[in-house]
Amino acid sequence: MSERIRFVDHWGPEILFVDFSNCSAREVEKIARAVPDYTSTKPFSSVLILSDFEGAAFDDDAIRAVKEAAVFDKPFVKKSALIGTESFPTKLIAEVKTYSRRSLVTFETREDAIAWLTAV
Repeated sequence: MSERIRFVDHWGPEILFVDFSNCSAREVEKIARAVPDYTSTKPFSSVLILSDFEGAAFDDDAIRAVKEAAVFDKPFVKKSALIGTESFPTKLIAEVKTYSRRSLVTFETREDAIAWLTAV
């Protein structure tokens, strides 16, 4: 899992990079369920998350796992940025935001997402 979920510090402040890119729905579900293992090791309101969903596939179980992980992670997350959301089912971002009561900001490029995450 460490190739798909890892803390990265070469972008400035430490960012949890969650790479869902080109994953099957089953892989998306597995990765989403593993994310809390990483976030819950950090202090409350401290984790910056960059999630890349480019080319990812979704089914009901994958969507449920993403929503549940977003709820569980909420106390630990300072900011969340999403890229590659073009493959998301139409209402998924709104559903995840509503279900988790979290702010999830989408960006077209990794650079824009990192700049936003690391801005003071």
